[in-house]
Amino acid sequence: MTLHQLNTLSDGFSKTPKMPVLFLGHGSPMNAIEENIFVQGFRNVSKQIPKPNAILCVSAHWLTNGSFVTAMDLPKTIHDFYGFPKALFDVQYPAPGSPELAKETTELLLPALVEEDYSWGLDHGAWSVIRHLYPHADIPVIQLSIDYSKPMQYHFELAQRLQKLREKGILIIGSGNIVHNLSMIDWQNINTVGSGWDWAIEAREKTNQWIMDGDFRNIVNYHQHGTALQKAVPTPDHFAPLVYALALKSPSDEMVLFNDELIGGSLSMTSVKIG
Repeated sequence: MTLHQLNTLSDGFSKTPKMPVLFLGHGSPMNAIEENIFVQGFRNVSKQIPKPNAILCVSAHWLTNGSFVTAMDLPKTIHDFYGFPKALFDVQYPAPGSPELAKETTELLLPALVEEDYSWGLDHGAWSVIRHLYPHADIPVIQLSIDYSKPMQYHFELAQRLQKLREKGILIIGSGNIVHNLSMIDWQNINTVGSGWDWAIEAREKTNQWIMDGDFRNIVNYHQHGTALQKAVPTPDHFAPLVYALALKSPSDEMVLFNDELIGGSLSMTSVKIG
């Protein structure tokens, strides 16, 4: 593909001032249908940014061997959870896809091989939060998977290649959780905002400081920073979307934390607006 062809792929997306980037702590799937301070935080941040031409979401719930991007016209709503009320399974988020954005994404990420996918859709890591930002489902959404075989530094460098999309009105969202250890949930305080084990408090404070200081090397190498971080991030899936978002920060971008609370002992809802 020539440079001219690549540039024309995104001609349907108007040139815009550089869009912000979001990392959203998505927490329980129930946040999709409940009213709480975190949902209010999602709504509020959507009012602070221009309406995007399209959304590219990196969700903790699409882990693959290799990299894929959804390329269908009409992605299905995936209910990838169990044990929740029927009302949650009834939710549909019928946002269109964007085959042209998917194609451009694969080109921008070269030489990494990213294949177009026509079977996934929108998992709850994506739709449970995006539906609060854009409830009318009128903005095209694609998802980029997380290759679980690659180290965090790889994901950081891969994400940096998406920078051009910010100037095409594309809102890039990472959806996960910084502190996310379901095996250590404090069930007596599952809905108590501010409830956190000592190690969760320490991990949140360290990570927040690294984020605000722009110390992304420590973020990438989180597993080297003691027991608290190891307990907070027992597996990399929910942490990786944060790395994708932070990798897109440019020197002039301001960083703002919101929804910055622990809940249930071992979950943090901390979210980040970049730019």
